[in-house]
Amino acid sequence: MTYIVNDSCIKCKFTDCVEVCPVDCFYEGANMLVIHPDECIDCGVCEPECPVEAIKPDTEPGLEKWLELNRKYSEAWPNITSKKEALPEAEEFRDVEGKFEKYFTPEPGSGD
Repeated sequence: MTYIVNDSCIKCKFTDCVEVCPVDCFYEGANMLVIHPDECIDCGVCEPECPVEAIKPDTEPGLEKWLELNRKYSEAWPNITSKKEALPEAEEFRDVEGKFEKYFTPEPGSGD
């Protein structure tokens, strides 16, 4: 088992999860985070830290797409190991549905 980040993270990118991860398995895209499934130790400490509930165990039904997306982009995007400010539009996009199709950006994170 591993944890994945889904589209609830898009346009929010809260990084509370990054701060508690003991193995630094988060990677940063321009408008979301992903978890490297081979680095995640399944401890689950990140899941309750996400204010938009974007982190889920991969054992939940229907998350196969997200597992593959997390794997693909964790190998392309830079590792993030410390908390940053959420995106400026985070509160506005917090409850928006269907964000992947509308807003996903495959570019790497800003590296700030």
